[in-house]
Amino acid sequence: MKKNPEILYDDGDIIAVNKPAGFMVYPDGFNGGPYLTDWIIEKYPETKKVGETERLRSGEEIARPGIVHRLDKNTSGVLLIARTEKAYNHLKLLFKNREVEKTYHAFVYGVVKKDKGRIDRPIGKSAKNFRLWSAQRGARGKLREAVTDYRVLWRGEDGSFLQVSPLTGRTHQIRVHMKAINHSIVCDPLYAPKRESLFGFERVALHASNIMFKNQAGEDAFIRAPFPIDFRKAFDTIGINTISFNEV
Repeated sequence: MKKNPEILYDDGDIIAVNKPAGFMVYPDGFNGGPYLTDWIIEKYPETKKVGETERLRSGEEIARPGIVHRLDKNTSGVLLIARTEKAYNHLKLLFKNREVEKTYHAFVYGVVKKDKGRIDRPIGKSAKNFRLWSAQRGARGKLREAVTDYRVLWRGEDGSFLQVSPLTGRTHQIRVHMKAINHSIVCDPLYAPKRESLFGFERVALHASNIMFKNQAGEDAFIRAPFPIDFRKAFDTIGINTISFNEV
């Protein structure tokens, strides 16, 4: 049975949910459900009229109730949702001005040598597959600025565990940037399709751990999504204690 989303924060205008891996945020014309938007509308019917729609390649127009940003289907973690149009516009402006701080954690292939670093590589379409993005030579179409900071929390013989902070919000940004420096995310079927999984993962080993923003009252809101069971099993396997880095 697939785990349901859980509410992490609710101030009446904005909610934050812990999205489990396996949930699409909303239909994209390629991947099947379940969809987080269905769960949102059922639990918060008022969101049905909040936000904007999106037109798929098929021409179908779909609702995105309260959705300002998204996570990939098999990425778990914290996601913000607006319950009102005013909150939607508030969050939209925060994201546009890069005033939302996001922190992810990821297991990657290989030993990352630098303790910390910044990946500053624009992202365009992959020359080989229109469904993929690329931050490497030969990327096609309009190249968009993309910046990602990372810090190494653990190194093993075959992989590393990182804290990652995207400073921009491009599609697949962390996955694309990690591939660009030859440290793809573990168990990533799109950007490392021929690599065997490590640490027991059966989905892309990426978790949106924390998010910080100012709510409509001007107060700082810090929300943390606990590590899911597959991450905790991986920690047990490699013998690291999450308390050592306080899950941040």
